[in-house]
Amino acid sequence: MVGFLLAILARAVIRRYKPKVVMVTGSVGKTSTKDAVAAVLMTRFLVRKSDKSFNSEFGVPFTVLGVDNPWRNPFAWFAVLKRALALLFLPNHYPNMLVLEVGSGKPGDLAHILKMVAPDAVVVTCLPEIPVHVEAYASPEAVREEEFSPAYALQASAPLIIPADDSYTLHSAIRTPARIFSYGTAEGAAVRLVGEDFYESEQRIIGMRAVIEIASDSGIPEQKGEVVVKGSVGHTQLLPAAAAIAAGIAFNIPLSESLAALEAYEPPPGRGRLLHGRNGTVIIDDSYNASPAAVEQALATLKTFPRAKRRIAVLGDMLELGRYSVKEHQRIAAIADQSADLVAAVGIRARAFTVAPAHAEVVQYDNARTAAEALPKLIREGDVLLVKGSQSIRIERVVEALLANPADRTLLVRQEKAWKKRE
Repeated sequence: MVGFLLAILARAVIRRYKPKVVMVTGSVGKTSTKDAVAAVLMTRFLVRKSDKSFNSEFGVPFTVLGVDNPWRNPFAWFAVLKRALALLFLPNHYPNMLVLEVGSGKPGDLAHILKMVAPDAVVVTCLPEIPVHVEAYASPEAVREEEFSPAYALQASAPLIIPADDSYTLHSAIRTPARIFSYGTAEGAAVRLVGEDFYESEQRIIGMRAVIEIASDSGIPEQKGEVVVKGSVGHTQLLPAAAAIAAGIAFNIPLSESLAALEAYEPPPGRGRLLHGRNGTVIIDDSYNASPAAVEQALATLKTFPRAKRRIAVLGDMLELGRYSVKEHQRIAAIADQSADLVAAVGIRARAFTVAPAHAEVVQYDNARTAAEALPKLIREGDVLLVKGSQSIRIERVVEALLANPADRTLLVRQEKAWKKRE
């Protein structure tokens, strides 16, 4: 009932103010992409973006109405209603563009959102072979089809920004009447990443860098520039910047302007963020969530991280995989064994990471609390630690225990009081 009322109010607000709506959809990297796209579009528009990863039937109307999540506070819910009525009946300076992250946890979620608000442009992130939330669907194809569905709602010639390295998305885009802008590392991408590398300052890794090449058939003259993403590492941290530049091209924003806007962009907490760990260690905090494709990419980053004395992968359960769970945990176990010197498995499903290692040492913990107690005693100077696991595992507790400066806990995911109360 509450969701139905929120949808009605949000739909009414959209109809009154008629903002342009850019939807960000996909299985991996939506929040980082949403933030990067908003950073670029803010150069020309008055933009409101989804807060954190509010992408559900509740999160989207919260963004449309410009309110925080009231959680279980009845007074806060009353404030939401008051805000909605003020938007509908009083003069307001409303944004002329909304950048909305949208997601699906079960069949029909995106259909519900699309009844609430229709996109004027769509940005698609990765749609991997085994996507997150697959246990709620008949097949991986059904997940990918729903996550791509906002693209089918576009009007003819509206911008559709897609990953050039994703075969499913490329194939699906052909079925739309949209104007396509691709981004990624593949030949022929309208916005192409070339020469990816770690970005250093004073002999310390502080982010990622790559050359951006704009193809001549993108609608603007062929151009080049360098993009730097600070604070996080990994190929997946450069893709949101490339998507944002492609979105900028779609809205006639020059490359130089987009690159300048991205100088202030940092990926959100828990997405490959670099943190100082105890005993002179480096933490790659990727604790927001975990799916097979995302863990594989994170392990590739750990494997290539320069000058690490030991590479340690702290990996929690990957949830919501249904019948694919055992197979995918076993597959990731083999990759982790070749990417790390020590694998710390956290959770019941993660026990698969400790089976028959050929290279790495392994340790196993039943939950994040026990891992947080034990791991600080195992680390030593020069170690680089990747920490990643599904949201419900609460593996950010491990990151918190490993921090050199406890005050840095404000940089972690799920630090709000409402989350803390769930402990």
